[in-house]
Amino acid sequence: MNNKVPLTKAGADKLEIELKELKSVRRPRVIQAIAEAREHGDLKENAEYHAAREEQGFIEARIKDLEGKLTNAQIIDVTTMKDTGRVIFGTTVVIYDENEDKEITYQIVGEDEANIKAGKISVSSPVAMALTGKEVDDVALVKTPSGDKELEILAVKYI
Repeated sequence: MNNKVPLTKAGADKLEIELKELKSVRRPRVIQAIAEAREHGDLKENAEYHAAREEQGFIEARIKDLEGKLTNAQIIDVTTMKDTGRVIFGTTVVIYDENEDKEITYQIVGEDEANIKAGKISVSSPVAMALTGKEVDDVALVKTPSGDKELEILAVKYI
């Protein structure tokens, strides 16, 4: 079974930075908070202790999650690939949405990087799946709950 997690270079870098911050800043800070809360005595009724332990659990879970994703990451740097003009993972696509009569720019990224407000859509989203493999002037048909959308590809950028 292929457990590879596709990530752009920028996405992998962002996860690495978060992991480093969790390990070097937040983990030591919560360990210190737990130690200080223990000094206050009875742990059964010590809200600071319980809050710090809960935060520690979240931090450790996130560290484990990030380490797993980075271990299984398939980092794809589209800038090093031959520009074939086709929409692939990591490319930035300028489309014209005929239903909404507007131009939209998306970058196709991994699930952990997706942020619609930043114009980054998951490779597994219906829009990305419809666009993948297409070229400039192609029209992709996306089935949505509100009806079919036609998206004309205006540009494909390997940036």
